[in-house]
Amino acid sequence: MAHLPKISIVTPSLNQGRFIEDAILSVLGQDYPSFEHIVIDGGSTDETLATLRRYPHVRWVSEPDKGQSDALNKGFRMASGDLLGWLNVDEYYLPGAFEVAAESWLSDPTIDMYYGDSIFVDQSGQLQRTKRAHIFSFWVLLYYGPYISTDAMFFRRHLIDRGLFIDIDYRVVMDFEYFVRLAICGCRFKYINQLVGSFRWHASNNSRLQHDKGREERLLVQRTWSRMKLPDYGYDALARLGQLYRVALKVLNGNYRSELKILRSRGRDTRWFLSEEGRKTCASLLE
Repeated sequence: MAHLPKISIVTPSLNQGRFIEDAILSVLGQDYPSFEHIVIDGGSTDETLATLRRYPHVRWVSEPDKGQSDALNKGFRMASGDLLGWLNVDEYYLPGAFEVAAESWLSDPTIDMYYGDSIFVDQSGQLQRTKRAHIFSFWVLLYYGPYISTDAMFFRRHLIDRGLFIDIDYRVVMDFEYFVRLAICGCRFKYINQLVGSFRWHASNNSRLQHDKGREERLLVQRTWSRMKLPDYGYDALARLGQLYRVALKVLNGNYRSELKILRSRGRDTRWFLSEEGRKTCASLLE
């Protein structure tokens, strides 16, 4: 029997205690034989620590840090798994996520990062829509932006062993910068056409609160790595072209049809680890 990889999940946390239990339960409920969940908390003053103490399997620290990127790097250094996952505190995995990751790890050892699809949910875990991806395209990544969802991706630990950490100077699009830099370094990405994670869309999302800062950081990444040296409006124009190219890729793999099908379940609970309705909804989505 093939050796199953150990999976390490790293969750950065700061005063999101109302959501953290969902993240913990979605990891615990995977029914996977070898995993660890590491939470790096930045010194929360809400109910976060009380929740963490109820789950002795979680490895956690709570101390001041330099932000989300710094917290993630701390967790990645602590991780002992063959595969690493990045699950933000307000996100959660769908059933079978670890099985998908393990099968991908076993089937193609030449790949450095595997990524799938996400659903978008509201604060209560009710389905809003889905975010389907497509085969990897560096052009779309660089000019459109981070179409790879962190809640639906796993990467081999040798990237961390090579010193490829997240740049702590990025506060909003640290995932975008990291993925672009990995691709520049020759890392290989593979798309898995399956729902893996849930992204919670709510008023305190970092990307919503810091839109201007996010654009500033996106432009910095593009100016740094693009072979085309353009004014800012030129990169903005390429972002629109990248969006069109992304649409074409999604049409080719049939993912728009899938997105429309999933909309039939809009408004239903997806927290499969808490309710019968959530289990039924997720079972329907994953058919």
